[in-house]
Amino acid sequence: MITRPLDLSSKLRPAPRSMDTLFYVNVALLGLFFVLFGSRFVMSPGIELLRPEFDLPESEGGGGMAINTTAVISVLGPNMVFTGEGRMSFSELEAWLPTQVARGGEQESRLLVRADAQVPASDLLRLSDIATAAGFSGVHLALERERGSEFSTQP
Repeated sequence: MITRPLDLSSKLRPAPRSMDTLFYVNVALLGLFFVLFGSRFVMSPGIELLRPEFDLPESEGGGGMAINTTAVISVLGPNMVFTGEGRMSFSELEAWLPTQVARGGEQESRLLVRADAQVPASDLLRLSDIATAAGFSGVHLALERERGSEFSTQP
């Protein structure tokens, strides 16, 4: 009584009976399902196509090969264009872009525009028009996804 003054061990539930046989029955039933139904139905690592002539569609565009760009600009907002030489307005960009086309040499000049999600589409269209007028053969857009608020109002 001195070592166990509250006698808590007498108030505990009795130990459960052994479940070893139920464990082995469960394993045997799982094995039986694998044998009867085959691993094709129990575990399917991929999808088997019923028509072997089925092919995934392929894109003819720029997804098949990488294209080098001559110039890169970043657009963070209205009239906020950043180049390797610093911040420029659209009017300064109209004078800067033809120098980049001339610097590219004989190869096709392409412009990469990295735009923030908050940039209006009208600014992107204006940049595309300026670039094609300057002599770029293509304009590639890299758009950033819109960031969600840190504290969501939805559960």
